[in-house]
Amino acid sequence: MNAITARRLNVAGLIITVLTVISAVLWAFPLYWGIVSSLKPEDEVIRPYIELWPDTFTFSHYVFALTKTEIGRWYINSVVVALAVTILTVGSSLLCGYAISQLHFPFRNALWWLILASFMVPLQTLIVNHFELVASLGLLNTWAGIVLPQLIHPVIIIVYKQFFDSVPKDFREAAVMDNASEWRILTRVYIPMNWGVTAALSIVCFIWAWNAFLWPFLAVTKTSMMTITVGITQVNDAFGLSYARQLAAAVLAGMPVALAYLIFQRRVTQAITLSAGIKG
Repeated sequence: MNAITARRLNVAGLIITVLTVISAVLWAFPLYWGIVSSLKPEDEVIRPYIELWPDTFTFSHYVFALTKTEIGRWYINSVVVALAVTILTVGSSLLCGYAISQLHFPFRNALWWLILASFMVPLQTLIVNHFELVASLGLLNTWAGIVLPQLIHPVIIIVYKQFFDSVPKDFREAAVMDNASEWRILTRVYIPMNWGVTAALSIVCFIWAWNAFLWPFLAVTKTSMMTITVGITQVNDAFGLSYARQLAAAVLAGMPVALAYLIFQRRVTQAITLSAGIKG
């Protein structure tokens, strides 16, 4: 019976492995295709049949994107926006999560349920309201206009609140007995205990902000103020759309995020696990 069970487990493991490999190949193929196509001359890219490998390698599309476009400016805009969104979102979410978890104030439960409810509202449904508000404040084509509507990430507040709830009460009681203020309790007791969570959430939030397209696309019309995800749509030539050049620009746009993931893979996985636990 044990041998039969072991054999069934081996077969099931083999099937799962094969399906995993097939899924990985299907996921990675568009990425491979984009990189390879960016190294082809334009006439090879538009051929009506599939070529998995270029007949001729060329880096001219990357040279064009780096020298003939404002990609340097777009990088700066993306870095500024992503850092601002990350710092403001994580900082405000940490404070909000701590307040809801540890402090007692009027309408605390109502605020918590409001945050939970907002978690279920897609941000895309708020686009029109955001646009009207930002336009009325005269913040279109500004960094502030790009950053402010992207500060809504209730899942980060929920993660922090759950973390603070899980901290043993003994730590807080000991600090209160020493007459520590709430700010001192937060900065000297709770924050040192959650640097790992904060680092993981900061990395994922940075990636979210870097990859954001819809809102930066609507909030910016000046080429010089575009983020990298929006700016790559402007990489054309005198004769119209150039697929190879746009693919080269897309590869350059995604490279920082790919490098960040490779370097901080453990933290990214931790943050995704935390978020998935909340959503589950």
